[in-house]
Amino acid sequence: MKKYTSTLVTLVALFILGTTVSTTTFKGDHGKYFEISKNIEIFTNLYRELNTYYVDELDPSKLMRVGIDAMLESLDPYTNYISESDIEGYRFMTEGKYTGIGAQFALMNSYPTITEIFENTPAQKAGLKAGDIVEQIDGRSALSKSAEDVNDVMKGYPGTSLELTIKRPGESKTQKVTLTREEVSVENVPYSGLIAEDVGYVVLTTFTRQAGKNIADGFKKLKEENPNLKGLVLDLRGNGGGLLTEAVNLCNIFVPKGEVIVSTKGKIQDRDRSFKTLNNPVDMDMPLVVLIDKNSASASEIVSGTIQDLDRGVLIGQRSYGKGLVQNMHDIGYNSKLKVTTSKYYIPSGRCIQSVQYKKGKPVDIPDEKREVFKTRAGRKVLDGGGVKPDLFVDPDDNSNILATLKDKHLIFDYVTQFALKNKTVASVEDFHFTDWNDFIAFLDKTGFDYDTETEKLLEQMKERSKEDGYLVESDLKSLENKIIESKKNDLNKHKDAIIDLIEKEIAGRYYFQNGKIQIGLRNDIEIKEAVDLINDPARYKSLLSGK
Repeated sequence: MKKYTSTLVTLVALFILGTTVSTTTFKGDHGKYFEISKNIEIFTNLYRELNTYYVDELDPSKLMRVGIDAMLESLDPYTNYISESDIEGYRFMTEGKYTGIGAQFALMNSYPTITEIFENTPAQKAGLKAGDIVEQIDGRSALSKSAEDVNDVMKGYPGTSLELTIKRPGESKTQKVTLTREEVSVENVPYSGLIAEDVGYVVLTTFTRQAGKNIADGFKKLKEENPNLKGLVLDLRGNGGGLLTEAVNLCNIFVPKGEVIVSTKGKIQDRDRSFKTLNNPVDMDMPLVVLIDKNSASASEIVSGTIQDLDRGVLIGQRSYGKGLVQNMHDIGYNSKLKVTTSKYYIPSGRCIQSVQYKKGKPVDIPDEKREVFKTRAGRKVLDGGGVKPDLFVDPDDNSNILATLKDKHLIFDYVTQFALKNKTVASVEDFHFTDWNDFIAFLDKTGFDYDTETEKLLEQMKERSKEDGYLVESDLKSLENKIIESKKNDLNKHKDAIIDLIEKEIAGRYYFQNGKIQIGLRNDIEIKEAVDLINDPARYKSLLSGK
């Protein structure tokens, strides 16, 4: 069997080599012939020796996947191998659809736990709730299964069923729930409406198919229902991108037909392209504010960067992610695909917003002085590289250590799970307010809540170094440590408003799903307040767009 496998691998490698050399010949890159053939031969020989002599039996699929992932990891973070089992995830990224049960999971306390239920899905119909602990899937233990592992099992052909063994907080017995997989569609525009008198709002969560049309429809409806509408806020915060064509379609709502929105340039010049708007706009004059943050990426940056370059609207928030790379899908056999970076995209001013440095797969902040200067159509200075910089920077209270710990340890999630057990219903989204702050503090006390600050980490280093250097400063450091502990006690109250905002959004999500979570978050949103204030101040709005 091993001999057959080795021979098969060699034949496959030779076929790959022939294909690669043929492609390289077409490109005229003759200098790489020898290096390509040599390294493929080395790889084949290495695999043959492992397969023949390694002490345990090897799984070819797993071993090759490790090799493929390691090879692609040396490139940019967006060039990926998509196996046959990953195709449903790819379909969700492009279409906003997949076949499954309509729930999200996270690994908590060694078991996958449901963190969100989507409305009108098999999960909701079966009575599942956020907070439910999945102990078994089709009779097999789910212990230590990651969210990715669980999602792979949940997806499948429509009409097929699976059985979950659920442990619900507050109940002593487990229960078995049978679900039938269906096609699940997640709306890319989950909410649009008024956020203040005559100020419209629409949120886009991902650039899947029909994103541009759905935003246009929401905007048109707002205009029809509110004849005195004086401005629109487009929320792209947390939007990681998607289809480039939908980014062009979205821009087309606000800019004229025939405008070049984005150009792509790569190694093969014949494939360089420019994408223009194809339709008449919905509105070219209404004041527009676009909200972005550090997680607005790719297509979100095309839209926000183009709106800025054409001086069509004002950007509010934080500098965006910095993904200015274009990926294309290539079939590589056996229902697998390679998502490969083929070019960079450039927005109307000529700048590329791609971050050129990465650390652990995430972009590294590039100082402004190292970024090249470009100009918008009105002559305002804008910078390339490292994302889109907003016209108005707003720093939300969500980056503190205490908030990060509450999220990372799922403490707000766990508290709301207990809240939902005690409260079968809550007031409408418009009327609901969380007021039991002392109850939340008592909950944290029971958990022994604590968190590390950067100051404490530095203090520990100082303790170690002072011992090594022989300095007698132990009492001084102890005094400093006590002061830090005392200050930390006040941090909860210092960040009370931000914490209550997180609690209210989590509660709204439990009772009113994604739509409710968005609605309730708007009333506490400092970036929304800034956007409304700006739209209500036309002189300031125009001044920002003119660069004065």
